[in-house]
This record gives sequence, C-alpha cells and structure tokens, in this order.
Amino acid sequence: MLSFDSTMRFCSYPDSASLATNKLLVNVNIPIYFTPYALGRYKIATFKSRNWKLHSTDQIQDGVLSDEDKKTWESCKQALSAFGFANEQNEKMLGKAFGQIHSPYWGEERKKEVPKVEEVNKILSYLKDLGLTNDDLAKLLKKFPEVLGCNLENELKTNVSILEKEWGIEGKTLRNLLLRNPKVLGYNIDCKGDCMAQCTRCWVRF
Repeated sequence: MLSFDSTMRFCSYPDSASLATNKLLVNVNIPIYFTPYALGRYKIATFKSRNWKLHSTDQIQDGVLSDEDKKTWESCKQALSAFGFANEQNEKMLGKAFGQIHSPYWGEERKKEVPKVEEVNKILSYLKDLGLTNDDLAKLLKKFPEVLGCNLENELKTNVSILEKEWGIEGKTLRNLLLRNPKVLGYNIDCKGDCMAQCTRCWVRF
C-alpha cells in the first residue's frame, strides 16, 4: 500500500526540475504525486518481506526437526545433490514436498513430515527408469518439487499406467510430457467437470 502526503495535487504539474527532486508522477487515471519518502517506506517493506522468504528455510531444521530427523533430512538433501542444486534449493524442494514449507499444490491437506531417504531414492530411480536423465530430473524437480512427496505406487505408477493405456503416451512422448507438465504424476482425482475444489491434483487439467 502506498501512502500519500498532504501535498497531493490533481490539476497542476510541476516543472521538470521539481518533478525530478520532489515529486514522482504515477501514471494512473488521474495524476497523483507522492514524495520519495513514501516510496522509500514501500521499498523497505518490500525488502523485509523478501528477506524473510530468503531465510525462512533456515528454520526448518533448527525449529522443527529433532536431531535424528535432521540426519534423515540431510540424507535426503544428499540424494538430490546429483542434480546440481544449491543446498538452499534442496532445502526448499524438500520443504515444499513434505509440508515444511507451504505449497499451493497441496492446499491444506499436506501435513508436515520428515521424508524417508529410501522413498525419495525410489521415486528418483523410478523417474530415471522412465527415460529421464539427470538433466531432465533437474528440470522436473525445479518445476515440480512436490513430486518427491507423492505416493510412488498409488500416484506416480498409477498415473503413468493411465497415460500409457488410455492415451498411448510412452517412451519419448512420455518424457516430453513429464518435462512439460510433471504435475500429471500427482493427479489423484477426476472430477469429470463437477468441481471438487482440488484442481491442482485433478485430471481435468490434463
């Protein structure tokens, strides 16, 4: 929200020197001026917000996980190291996949949990078996990190089977689809046009 001072004017325009030093014109339906002080306060608020987002993942281990869980978390991060992500990116991807960081994909259904490195490795191995290279997996994980938190048997394998049997999508075509729309791996509902308010995981998006 931008705050405006009492010198707001609507009809007269200052000369170019005054405009450069005192007022800034906002191009909306009517000319409005506000002081650089107001703009400065807005920038400070924006910076603080971004700063919180940047460091929010630091709290995952320090404020939530036990010592034993931290070791498990680190093992899962290590499993992602082959794809060239920075440590902070690994942290964020796991956080989104397992409810430690809010993700709109899950809505309110995802509970916080600590991933099991065995399950993470099984998902990564399965995706490789579909013909995805490490570079492909890096792109897929960057676009859809929540795949690590999906159920391997009931979602990933079931959905790949549906794509193959009902649409004949397999091989290179399947690879291209997963790179373009990896969220299809997590679809677990088909509203058939009668919305059930779970659009992020519905086949209607396919």
